[in-house]
Amino acid sequence: MIGSNRSHKKKLGSYPSVSVIFSITLALFATGVFGTLVIYSKELEQVIKKNVRVQIYLTSNTSPETKKKIEKELNDKGVLPPTNDAIKFISREEAEKQFIKETGEDFKQFLGENPLRDAYLVRIQEAWQSKERLAELKKSIEKMPGVFQVDYKENLIESINQNITRIGLIMVGLVAVLLIIVVLLINNTLRLALFSQRFLIRSMQLVGAKKWFIQKPFLFRASLHGMLAGILASGLLTGLIAFATQRVEELKLIQNNDRLLLLMASLLLLGIVVAVISSYRAVSKYLKLSLDELY
Repeated sequence: MIGSNRSHKKKLGSYPSVSVIFSITLALFATGVFGTLVIYSKELEQVIKKNVRVQIYLTSNTSPETKKKIEKELNDKGVLPPTNDAIKFISREEAEKQFIKETGEDFKQFLGENPLRDAYLVRIQEAWQSKERLAELKKSIEKMPGVFQVDYKENLIESINQNITRIGLIMVGLVAVLLIIVVLLINNTLRLALFSQRFLIRSMQLVGAKKWFIQKPFLFRASLHGMLAGILASGLLTGLIAFATQRVEELKLIQNNDRLLLLMASLLLLGIVVAVISSYRAVSKYLKLSLDELY
């Protein structure tokens, strides 16, 4: 009976390491999942913005020299992104073939000629994608010799910009709320875990141990638990990403491994920092309490 009582008391006063690690891992994993969604959404946003195009229709019989001047002026304006496919020339013959392929109709049969024009399909740098700058760009290009008309889907681009801004604000708000929840969850988990150690802390204090000497082992253990939880959360996140990529192969197109690695490193750091700070606050609190308050 005496041995049983001692064992029971030992359990009551023991530190619940498994529960603490599990709770911190769960909180970090939830943060990691949301962080991954933010990364994928930002990459998707970049893909959408990289594919914003402006069509520049040329006048009939534009000379090769004039075409080269148009390309040079576009480069000089800083409109084109630094990619090989930033500007693409489409001849009226290519446009005709594409039209027949897509619609199955040959307009030459009832028009007697090809009414389409030579054109440039131009990708636009992100800095030029606002409504005002696109309007300014259109006027500027239409003044160039050899340019007949500049066309772009104004409503679509404006809608994309508005939605991206709206989604960005929502994401920032949700990240802030989630981080607060995670910090509070880890803090409360460690406070509850250290509650069982309050008499051990008082015993060390009564035998003359200094404040830092008492805190040091608790902080070291907290840092280890935070690090282990960060590693476990990163492992779970890696498994989830691999599983999702197998199911939806298109995710590879918007996967940024550098940012994902940075996210996992941040989870590791977050786990350690929050665990150490929470443990420091909890131990400091118990060091200040009277014996009656400890009970």
